[in-house]
Amino acid sequence: MRHSLLSLTIAAVAAATFSAAPAHARGEVVAFHGHGVSPGSIVVKTGERRLYYVLGDGRAIRYPVGVGRAGKQWTGQTYIDGKHIRPAWAPPAEVKRDKPSLPDVIPGGSPRNPMGAAALTLSGGGEYAIHGTNAPGSVGGFVSYGCIRMLNQDIVDLYDRVSHGTTVLVTR
Repeated sequence: MRHSLLSLTIAAVAAATFSAAPAHARGEVVAFHGHGVSPGSIVVKTGERRLYYVLGDGRAIRYPVGVGRAGKQWTGQTYIDGKHIRPAWAPPAEVKRDKPSLPDVIPGGSPRNPMGAAALTLSGGGEYAIHGTNAPGSVGGFVSYGCIRMLNQDIVDLYDRVSHGTTVLVTR
C-alpha cells in the first residue's frame, strides 16, 4: 500500500509539473486573410475574443483575449505608443468611480495590479492598452473597460514581436 501511495504521489507531481502551462501559453499560427493589413500589424476581433499578430503570407499568430464588456467596446485603428514591463496602474476616473475602494496607484508586480506582466499602451490619450492579467480566467470573456487582456505568457510573447508605432486595428 505504501509503495502504491508513493507511486501515485510521484505520478500526480509529474502530471502537475508537465501540465502547469496553460493550454494557450503562446498563440498558434493560423490562416489569416485580412485585406490591407500589413505584416507586423495587430488585429483584434472583439466578437471572436481573439488577437491576431499578422505574419504575412496568409498567416497570423492568434491569441485568446478578454475584451470590453457591453457598453465598453470600441473599434478603430490606433498604434502602440508605449511598451512597459510590469507597469504600475492608476485606475482611470470611470473605474475609480465604479470601484472607489481601489487605491490611486497599484504598483507594478503586485498581484492586485490588473496590467499583469506587461502592457502595450495605445495612442489616443492613454485610456486603453493591450496588457497581461493576473486573472487568467477573464481571458476569453467580455470583461474590461475597453482594454485588451491577454494571458501573461502571451503578452510577453507579443511584447517581444512588436515595436512603438505598430498598427492596431480593433474590429467587431
